[in-house]
Amino acid sequence: MPEYQFHLKEKRIAWGNTIDVESLIGTHPQDSIRPGENSALDWKLPEGIYRAKEVVIELDKLLEAILVQLGEPINGDPSVLLDSLEANLAISGDGSSLPLGPLALKDKPGVEITAQAARIGEQLVLWAREINSEKRALAQYGREVLGELEFRSHCYGHTLIPEAIAQVWGPIGGPRVMQLYNEYLHQFVLLRDALLPFANWEQVPFEVKEHTQYKGLRFVEPARKVFLTQLLGKELTHKAIIQYAQSVLSSGLTSAGYGFQYPLGTVFPAGLGESAGKAARYLLKWHPVQTIQAEDTQDIVSISFEYEYDDYYAAPRNEAGTGIPGSKDLLHISEEHSDLPSIARLLPNTDSDRTTIRFSLERGGCLFTVDLGQLFRGHRFSYRPDGNINSMSAMMKRTSTSFHRVEDILSHSGLVTNTDEGIHFIPTGRNELVQWALLGKLYPENVVLLEKGDEEELEAAFVSGKGYGTQFMVL
Repeated sequence: MPEYQFHLKEKRIAWGNTIDVESLIGTHPQDSIRPGENSALDWKLPEGIYRAKEVVIELDKLLEAILVQLGEPINGDPSVLLDSLEANLAISGDGSSLPLGPLALKDKPGVEITAQAARIGEQLVLWAREINSEKRALAQYGREVLGELEFRSHCYGHTLIPEAIAQVWGPIGGPRVMQLYNEYLHQFVLLRDALLPFANWEQVPFEVKEHTQYKGLRFVEPARKVFLTQLLGKELTHKAIIQYAQSVLSSGLTSAGYGFQYPLGTVFPAGLGESAGKAARYLLKWHPVQTIQAEDTQDIVSISFEYEYDDYYAAPRNEAGTGIPGSKDLLHISEEHSDLPSIARLLPNTDSDRTTIRFSLERGGCLFTVDLGQLFRGHRFSYRPDGNINSMSAMMKRTSTSFHRVEDILSHSGLVTNTDEGIHFIPTGRNELVQWALLGKLYPENVVLLEKGDEEELEAAFVSGKGYGTQFMVL
């Protein structure tokens, strides 16, 4: 298997072996429409590997059966039922199943998940409209089979738009049709919510197993309930997002670190491979890679990736030192380098009962490594120059300004900090790999990520962060 490489502009991050997931998608031993317990035709997601769009294709069979039973095109209007689906998946409005819009969550996880819910819901509805227009199920089964589909849907509370109520509960509709439509809506809601943690949600493969007590994606309901309670209660943490993602992907893992491997790939925080200043802090990203190698793809194990320092506060610390005294006018003097790294590697360590991963890069003929977990932790805790903290006194206290070479910071053991009240600039030549490495080395307390380093950004940066104490600025 070839080495997996993830590209960040002209840079690369390489590790593990690429997994061929495509050959596994959409291959199912059974059909989703088949005889149920009472000889009536039932609908179930067959066991197999799915991505989101494959689930939408299977769900369209329910919608087409509903339309047949309503007597399409006379009594059954797909646009009305799809509009009601859109209202359910929206994040605002009377029909919303997850009204995050009116809540206007301001915590960082809440902001990211809110935007994610809107994106996923909109795309799922687009797919639902597109697939229904193709009438695949009608061509596959015919009207007679679709007209016989019937089952009990154990779910309540999904709100229908008035036009959909008129159709589903009208003279041609009734409880039988309502059961099918209720399940259709609920499965879409479950699909949207299951994919909330993943920035590249369209690509994420997940396994569905048939359960006697669960239909389709209902196996995620217990974990989903916990996750949404934490989200709406503004108590959602990175660890909680990892735990939910592990449940959705049927990893079987009970402990949670900052990422994990499961049989279909590796999940890390979404920042990996993005510019640190703009990357999401709490969302995750799936990668088609076997990080911890096994002899065969079939033997890939689920494993949690742990932090080198469970409690970063108790981690050993070293002083950055005085550096090179100077003013902010010298910030750009070291931007041109001929030895900036273009590739970083992830190096797993499985020698103990905990699996950790090192982020490794070469600079100036020396190899530097930092803990990948600490790198992501440092990113979550970092600041951007927003100028929201009005603290002129903080600016006055920070009378000293110094510059540090990247090599000097990365060569320290433990985490790097300083006890003075000064400002410490670390120019990186705008190299994203080096910036990420520094986030894994600097004590994650008062680190500000700069993008341009111009006067306006610097003025905002001086009053960003905690507003006091040692401040590291990374450009």
